[in-house]
Order: sequence, then C-alpha cells, then structure tokens
Amino acid sequence: MSLLHSNTSFESNSQESGCCAAMASACSAVAKEESLNASDSNGTGGTLSDSFTEETQGYDVEFDPPLESKYECPICLMALREAVQTRCGHRFCKACIVKSIRDAGHKCPIDNEMLLENQLFPDNFAKREILSLTVKCPNKGCNQKMELRHLEDHELHCGFASEKCPQCQGIFQRNQLNDHIKLECPRRQVSCPNCASFMPYEEKELPNHYDNDCPTAPVPCTYSDFGCPEKMQRNELARHWQEFTQVHMRMMAQTLRNVSVTNPASVNFHGGLSFDPSLFSQAMPPSCECSPEVQNFKETIQQLEGRLVRQDHQIRELIAKMETQNTQMGDLKRTIRNLEEKITEMEAQQSNGIFIWKIEHFSVYLKAQEEERPVVIHSPAFYTGKPGYKLCMRLHIQLPNVAKCANYISLFIHTMQGEYDSHLSWPFQGTIRFSILDQSEGSSRHNHEEVMDTKPELLAFQRPTTHRNPKGFGYVTFMHLQTLKQRTYIKDDTLLVRCEVLTRLDLSSPRREGFQPRSTEGTV
Repeated sequence: MSLLHSNTSFESNSQESGCCAAMASACSAVAKEESLNASDSNGTGGTLSDSFTEETQGYDVEFDPPLESKYECPICLMALREAVQTRCGHRFCKACIVKSIRDAGHKCPIDNEMLLENQLFPDNFAKREILSLTVKCPNKGCNQKMELRHLEDHELHCGFASEKCPQCQGIFQRNQLNDHIKLECPRRQVSCPNCASFMPYEEKELPNHYDNDCPTAPVPCTYSDFGCPEKMQRNELARHWQEFTQVHMRMMAQTLRNVSVTNPASVNFHGGLSFDPSLFSQAMPPSCECSPEVQNFKETIQQLEGRLVRQDHQIRELIAKMETQNTQMGDLKRTIRNLEEKITEMEAQQSNGIFIWKIEHFSVYLKAQEEERPVVIHSPAFYTGKPGYKLCMRLHIQLPNVAKCANYISLFIHTMQGEYDSHLSWPFQGTIRFSILDQSEGSSRHNHEEVMDTKPELLAFQRPTTHRNPKGFGYVTFMHLQTLKQRTYIKDDTLLVRCEVLTRLDLSSPRREGFQPRSTEGTV
C-alpha cells in the first residue's frame, strides 16, 4: 500500500537526518576547537566567555553538619557555586571570581598572583562534593533535610514556602494559601444568595449589593406606606408600578384624606415625603363639604389619574406595536434561514462528487478525545453531480479505552435526502475515495488515502427515509492518531479531509490510478 511506502520514506529521511546531524556535530566540534585555539593565541578567549555577566553568589543555606572552610568562597563567604580553581590553587564561585577580575583587575584576591579569566578551570570534584552535602530547608516551619542538589526541587513543592495571594497580594505559606483564599481573604469571591452573582467579600459590600443593586432581592412596594401589601423582586418592581398605577393613586388619596381628618399633625411617608394637613384651612367636617384647598387637592389627583390612564393606553399601544414588530422580525429571520439553506444546497450541488472538508480547531477535538469524551462530527452535505446523490461524511475519533480501534480516526459516508432522489436509481452504487490531505509545502506531499466500493445490499446505500441515513459505511481504523504526527496533516490547527465519489455511470475510476480497495469494516 501507499501508506507503507510513506513509512519507508519517513524512516529513510530519519536516517539521513541522523547522518547529517552527526556530520554537523563533528564540524561544529572542529570549528569550536579552532575558535578556542585562536582565542588562546590572542589572549582574549578561554574557558569562560567574555559575555559572562552572571552575578550569582554562593549557596546561602544552612548546612548540617556545618560547611567545611575548604568549600567556602573567600569572596562571598558562602558555599561554592559552580566552583572554579585558579593556577595558584585557590577555589572561588565562578561568578564571584569573574566579577573580581573584571572589577579589581587581573589578579587572584588571595595572593595577588596574575590571573586571567581563561586561566580559571571548573573544579568538578568540589562541585560534586558540595552538591552532595546535607542542608536544611530555608522555609520557616519546615524541618526537612536533603542533599543540596535536591533543594531547588524541594522548594518548588515545599508547603512552607511563601506565596503571594493573587487576590489581596498578602504573603502566606503555601499550605495555608487555599484556606486563606476560600475563608479569610477580604477580597475572596462570594455569591449573592438571591441573584448568584459573584463579588469580592469586603465589609458592607454584600449588604450594599443586597439593599441597593441585587435585581432579585425581595423588596416591599414603594407604596407600602399607603397600604400596598405586595412584596416582590427588585427587577419586577417597575412592572408592578405600571400595572397598579391607578390602585396606588387611590390608596395614596384615601390615606391622605384619612390623615387630614384623624391626625392634623405632619406625617412622614416612605422616602422622606411628608404631608402637612395644616395646608388645609380647616379639617374636613363630618358633612361632605370640603375646604377649597382639599377640593383643589381632589381635582389635582383626578387630573393625575386621567394622565396616568392616558399613559397606560399609550403604553399598551406601544406594547402591541412591539409585539407586531417582533412577529415581523421572526418572519424575516425564518426567511433569511431559508435563503441560507437554499444557498448551501446550491453550493453542495456544484461539488460534482469531489468535496474537501475543512475541519478547523482540530486540537479541541483531540483534547476531548484525550479526556475520553466522545468526538463525532459530520461534514456539510455535497452532491455527486447535478442531478446526483446527496452525501455527507462522518468522522469519529475513537477513545483510548476502546478495544481493537483505540486512538483511531474512523471515517464513514452517509446518504442524505436530496433534491433528485426520485430521479435516481437506488441503491446507490459506485466507488468512494477517502483522503486526509498532506498540507506540507513542495512536491513531497503524500496523502493518506483509501478506496472502497459500495455494497448495494447494505442499508447504508438504500434511499434514505430520514434527513440523513443513520447507517454509514467506511473504515473504523482509517488512520491512527500517531500517523498524524508523521507528516503535516494538521496545519494551522486545521485538518483537510477529501472525498471523491464516482457513481456507477462514471467512466473513470480510482482503480486506474493504481489504488486497490482494501476490505472495509462494515456499517456503523
């Protein structure tokens, strides 16, 4: 098969690459040796590069037992880091002695002997000895001891290491940080018990939200002082006002009449509003006769009620218009959807049996497969011609725990209800070629292809009685996921799948190009 040929070619390329890599490594070593010899002759090169500017001092840790003086840097007075030795036999940290030579001159700090950077030599024996010494964890509260070589890894996971809280920026031990974030941090996120929105937990933050902003907090009606017994969510308050405007006005008028008769003192209402009966020249007598001020007040209330009634009618008219516009908008959306479906159908009819399926964001599907979530996707529909059969492809990435076909890409063909079904002969017969396209540059591209013949006796090729035939036909083990990495089958996170369909009436056949169909794996 062509795939086997592709693997052989890949191995050959790998051997050639290894040979070239070995030659390049040898040439690099020769060039490096020549460069070092040239630099030694000029007096400007050596073991350490001139561009070395690292200023790291020795290991500032507590040794147990205490550090011997022979492993102590005379410059930083700490344990030797990257120990180097001079011609005169003294040991220093690499960074310390390089900085000393560049700052204080070309001499040994101990005996003032002439010393150049290229005369420093790594002291690997001292380095191994120091890295094998036992040290204590520098984090407060941690009593663990380990070899110096393992200290860095230990500090990465030590529960007593200091870390910054991402919310309040405070410093806490790593093993206490989660509890701090969840239970103690003043900036921790808490949810409102009513609307479930999240906000930082700070003093008065949640009560202020509840009293002023929460849309679902239960609140009494603003006219509760006038007798309205309703209690509702804050976001429903405006609708309640609108629906019970006249009721609220009558309640308010009745309350004011009662107050003017029974309690001539000034009364404060909800929201700081006040009513002062002294504005009336005299209290209402037992008879129905009213003072001019009360009569004017009655007339004002009646005028306001009239205005509210008219506004209520206007609101109802606007609501009716809005409902009409919503209906028209729905009709327009359905018309647009139908036009889009017709355009898609017309595009599918132009494919003439050759369709390239562009699967974007393929890494999302691979990640879902790794998490053992099913991945089944269908391609857009396409026709074998005009008139022709309407088909689509189905790609299935098998899960890692599936027996016999784990981590395989499965590829199937499905028949669909089409515009020309009544004019075609059934069952569908022909030859189908599946290809996953190699997207590499140049002429060395090699697609992964399989060719199969239809089997008219199967339900997969009968005239579909639903939008898409639930039975498909193809390869359960079309391509292993590891094969995707051997060539540029995925480029810009996109996989290209090509399907070429030749019906029984077509004169050409994929067999003429050297492809022989392998046995298919039945319907799925």
